[in-house]
Amino acid sequence: MNNAILAGILWHLVGAASAACFYAPFKRVRHWSWETMWSVGGLMSWLVLPWAVSAVLLPDFWGYFQQFSAAQLLPVFLFGAMWGIGNVNYGLTMRYLGMSMGIGIAIGITLVVGTLMTPLLQGRFMVLFSSAGGRMTLLGVLIALIGVIIVSRAGFLKERALGINAEEFNLKKGLVLAVLCGIFSAGMSFAMDAAKPMHEAAAAAGINPLYVALPSYVVIMGGGALVNLAWCFVRLAVKPSLSLKADFSLAKPLLGANIAFAMLGGLMWYLQFFFYAWGHANIPAQYDFVSWMLHMSLYVLCGGIVGLLMKEWHAVGRRPVRVLSVGCLVIILAANVVGMGMAG
Repeated sequence: MNNAILAGILWHLVGAASAACFYAPFKRVRHWSWETMWSVGGLMSWLVLPWAVSAVLLPDFWGYFQQFSAAQLLPVFLFGAMWGIGNVNYGLTMRYLGMSMGIGIAIGITLVVGTLMTPLLQGRFMVLFSSAGGRMTLLGVLIALIGVIIVSRAGFLKERALGINAEEFNLKKGLVLAVLCGIFSAGMSFAMDAAKPMHEAAAAAGINPLYVALPSYVVIMGGGALVNLAWCFVRLAVKPSLSLKADFSLAKPLLGANIAFAMLGGLMWYLQFFFYAWGHANIPAQYDFVSWMLHMSLYVLCGGIVGLLMKEWHAVGRRPVRVLSVGCLVIILAANVVGMGMAG
């Protein structure tokens, strides 16, 4: 495995770790509705940071975006909106299935769809079977899926040991939402592929290869912001128990703390894709589709490790922890197999 591929995997690991930790600041928010908290954090991660980072990187911010036609930008934006729909469905999946089953189904589906649909749509899928490196890479994807399933099984054992149930368990509704979440969340992978002309233009403008994907986030995350913010604002407007005005009428110290924690959560959420771009830049072009597999599987891995460090598995017994450990090791094996496949 060469140094560039190893660096790519490690940067994807850093991004996944940020994704696994981003909700911790949100847990410090008090006396706010989830919709208000999510909107404030989202404004930071989907709008403020992508625009600010792009403004710093691009020599001519408006000139860069004006060089693309609406026909070029629209698919990028729509795939971003598709990913935004997956975000909304992810929360609902957790509500109706619980964390373990929800993560297992949703992440498993989005890992497969987001990873394999890109080369399939490009007509490159069968070509992967014609080389040893391609076959090993596909094997790594399969191993990663198995690892996600094992970690999800550990989560199920944990929930059963702790007596945790989904808020409103509904298997039929939850399964439909999990499938939709898995499919729509893959929009980020499709958006990154559709944004390749934007990446090439950024490189032509002299931007460091590690950063060339970041300006495209203005469009991608703009699509995601439209869906997520619309969902939150509609709920705030129509649900009697929710009130944006009441949320911002708290005492100034608490209000300031809530805004700060929500913005910190938004920053950490953005950083997952900041480092995703770094990882993606180090993956060989013919295997760029595996960036999504690395991100999603390492996200599950980091989520398990963070849970252990925060002692969330302290009172569940040995068996769930053993199963979690096996799942984490399988995901690590998958990353190594994919790395060797790309190097081959």
